Amino acid sequence: MHDEPLIIAGQTYRSRLLVGTGKYRDLDETAAAIEMSGAEIVTVAIRRSNIGQDPNEPNLLDVIPPERYTILPNTAGCYTADDAVRTCRLARELLDGHKLVKLEVLGDQQTLYPEMRETFRAAEQLIADGFDVMVYMTDDPIAAKQLEEMGCVAVMPLAAPIGSGLGIQNRYNLRTIIEQANVPVLVDAGVGTASDAAIAMELGCDGVLMNTAIAGADKPVLMASAMRKAIEAGREAYLAGRIPRKRFASASSPVDGTFF
Repeated sequence: MHDEPLIIAGQTYRSRLLVGTGKYRDLDETAAAIEMSGAEIVTVAIRRSNIGQDPNEPNLLDVIPPERYTILPNTAGCYTADDAVRTCRLARELLDGHKLVKLEVLGDQQTLYPEMRETFRAAEQLIADGFDVMVYMTDDPIAAKQLEEMGCVAVMPLAAPIGSGLGIQNRYNLRTIIEQANVPVLVDAGVGTASDAAIAMELGCDGVLMNTAIAGADKPVLMASAMRKAIEAGREAYLAGRIPRKRFASASSPVDGTFF
């Protein structure tokens, strides 16, 4: 099958599944699930994970080595632009000048919905500071275009609230964002099971980022395998082109030229 690779900030990736590292039982389960997912980009919450800040605690990078995976520091838990920018700068220091980050500025603890005014402010500062910014955002096509024009390397609209597992609730908004984007569009948040991931890819998303849908499953490693297959199937279905929806039946076999 001919397919263009996923390219983010000039780097080429085979996998279109991006995964997180939180909520697993232990580091062994984290490593096994990420391995099974086939993901090449792994996102890490800098404020909640040890990647060298505390030499006395287990280091997450021991199970997701940077020489094998693209580490994507994220600003989960930040509620202001200043906190997000400070967190990204800490990540750059800990990861020897690493530039690729996932910007996430939240509005409140109940919904974990993006606070877009602070998101714009943080994106502007980070881009000026030399970061390659992938940005978690609302499903607003206007905001997506503005963030692209500012210089963000990928836009990441939510499909439903973080950790909700509600699935793709906004497919028409996502389609509009995809149709007008010149940077990768990745669904971030809301996926609950493999069919949700497949739908996102069938809509034309360039990839999906998820954590809770895998880590919160009864069998995370098995779910990671399911998600990998769903991403691949959804992408192939999108490239193949689905049949149009019709109100009435259409015979599978032609009726013209029948023998009797």
